[in-house]
Amino acid sequence: MNEIVFEVSQEADGGFTAEAIGESIFTQADTWDELRANVRQAVQAFYFDSVPPASIRLRMVRDEVLAVA
Repeated sequence: MNEIVFEVSQEADGGFTAEAIGESIFTQADTWDELRANVRQAVQAFYFDSVPPASIRLRMVRDEVLAVA
């Protein structure tokens, strides 16, 4: 695997959550920099006995509802 992709969402309190697409990896953090470090650590832990992907992609997901009026 060359790349693993995480869907990142910003929580109402300002923190972030990240969930890998296709793997059971999930992490969270209060800041973007902390999230990046936590994602790296989670990927290393998940692939502790195998070869990890060459890169990690963080895909920010934004869900917004607009009123029609």
